[in-house]
Amino acid sequence: MINNLKEKILNVSGSLTGTLSFLGGYQVCHNACLALISVLTILGFTVAGMPLLFLTKVAVPFWIAAIFLLTTMIILKYKKIMNLSSKALLLYSGLIIAGVPFQQVQKFSYVFWTVGGGLVIFTIGWYFYDKFKKK
Repeated sequence: MINNLKEKILNVSGSLTGTLSFLGGYQVCHNACLALISVLTILGFTVAGMPLLFLTKVAVPFWIAAIFLLTTMIILKYKKIMNLSSKALLLYSGLIIAGVPFQQVQKFSYVFWTVGGGLVIFTIGWYFYDKFKKK
């Protein structure tokens, strides 16, 4: 019962880690705003400006929280407190790398997107490879 609860908490924190990491990238926030504007337009609402602009002010704290949660998950995995998926940790790491929010490194954002995106694509491929291999 306690192990089941711990696993559920870790699954939720892992999902939260991945979600928070993408809030760090300005391009992702910008695209999310454009998607929201598109959906609201389809529903008949007119929006002037960027409705999710406030997220850019909290991108760094969200990204730091994602790093903290990922670090906690890695520690729990390697201390063998919890049995976590290596694939999930690799996927979350890729999302966090792709979502680096700091203005000082924005001229290198293509490197972060390439490395993080590569990890995500590799992990997804690894998942499907294992899934089809078992059949």
